Amino acid sequence: MNAMKNFNQLFVYFICLVSAMGGLLFGYDWVVIGGAKPFYEVYFNIADNETMQALAMSIALLGCLMGATTAGFLADRYGRKKLLVFSAFIFFVSSWATGASASVPAFILARFVGGMAIGLAADLSPMYIAEVAPAHIRGKLVTLNQLTIVLGILGAQVVNMLIAEPVPAGAASADILNSWNGQTGWRWMFWAVCVPSGAFFLLSMFIPESPRWLASTQRFEQAQKVLSSIGGEKYATSELESYRKTGDASHSEGGALSLLFSSRMRKVLVIGIVVAMFQQWSGTNVIFNYAQEIFQAAGYGISDVLMNIVITGIANLVFTFVAIYTVDRLGRKPLMMIGSIGLAGIYTLLGLSYFFEFKGFIMIVFVVLAIGFYAMSLGPITWVLLAEIFPNRVRGVAMAVCTAALWIASFLLTYTFPFLNSGLGTGGTFMLYAVICLCGFMFILRHIPETKGKSLEELEKDLLKDRSDD
Repeated sequence: MNAMKNFNQLFVYFICLVSAMGGLLFGYDWVVIGGAKPFYEVYFNIADNETMQALAMSIALLGCLMGATTAGFLADRYGRKKLLVFSAFIFFVSSWATGASASVPAFILARFVGGMAIGLAADLSPMYIAEVAPAHIRGKLVTLNQLTIVLGILGAQVVNMLIAEPVPAGAASADILNSWNGQTGWRWMFWAVCVPSGAFFLLSMFIPESPRWLASTQRFEQAQKVLSSIGGEKYATSELESYRKTGDASHSEGGALSLLFSSRMRKVLVIGIVVAMFQQWSGTNVIFNYAQEIFQAAGYGISDVLMNIVITGIANLVFTFVAIYTVDRLGRKPLMMIGSIGLAGIYTLLGLSYFFEFKGFIMIVFVVLAIGFYAMSLGPITWVLLAEIFPNRVRGVAMAVCTAALWIASFLLTYTFPFLNSGLGTGGTFMLYAVICLCGFMFILRHIPETKGKSLEELEKDLLKDRSDD
């Protein structure tokens, strides 16, 4: 507790919360399309075209892939702060352009650009927080990024529900097209994100650059000032000494990219890629993106679907607080294990429920439980692990590689769901996700290290020592 008192908690939380606003925009932009989907599909006349539906829903993920692939390299060259500011600007422009789209190509292009902003924010926000946060509260602070993602998701769900006018049960496509929802309402769902993206752009001007990035570029005096603001002179001196030791060791081993793909780093990289891809292939995000299909298969109409989506968002928020409370107490690995085996069980029950054609409230219960297990484990803890397990000298590049793998997995998940849902049925699709979650549980049990309570430099020594002994 004495050590805790030495830190300027107000300053640390401020800069971490500002950085985590990237997560807020990520969450909003990620989910807003689910509420707009019933209306823009009718407007663009693609409601009966599975290929165009899948493309419109998943094109942003290709943008995420591009943003994530370039984020790490650009962040290592230009710093974390500049890229955060840039991502806020892209969020603003793409959100306005999506709502203003008059054709399918314009809509798809705007969603692609918005996806680039998501990819940048998803990579940079947890990386920045991990690099400025003191070790004893790092897990909690990185998890704050997931909290803002969840708040963004819930915000999009609530905004969608408030904007959309009630849709009568069994309404024809022509009625939806000629309604306020079909002409204007779906546009305001996208335009609403311009407000927080503008706030993020302004506030990100006032956060400092990452001290670890400053040290990696030999700007030790600037790094000293930032660290002193966080924890005082003694803390700054101690942290800089750790940076110098690990930094000196890295320069003789070549560039960051070659080191990342060296035999010494191979197992750490494999762990990062598998964890990133498993977060998506666990299947939970299809509940947010394809809520219309999932809830309609359970017997609900469009207006009821929008309300049910908000219920899942509230569950997502509540269980994220469970992760924040437990991540630095139980640790990363136990939470990942609980989440993966819990999802395997819930998906099995959910799949069987669809097979036996259960309807109504019981289906919402199962969906909420699935969201809960994900929100307290795979959702937030994946980002904590990715931000922690890689050495400082390759963290930017490694995060780029892992988040690129995450978005490839997310694209495949989102693009394939309409086809899986058509071929296997909703029940069969969730049974498939249950098998994937069981496999993920086995991987976590055997290969994931525990990282709580250690500095990033201590983790580097431990992880690379373990790999060199193999």
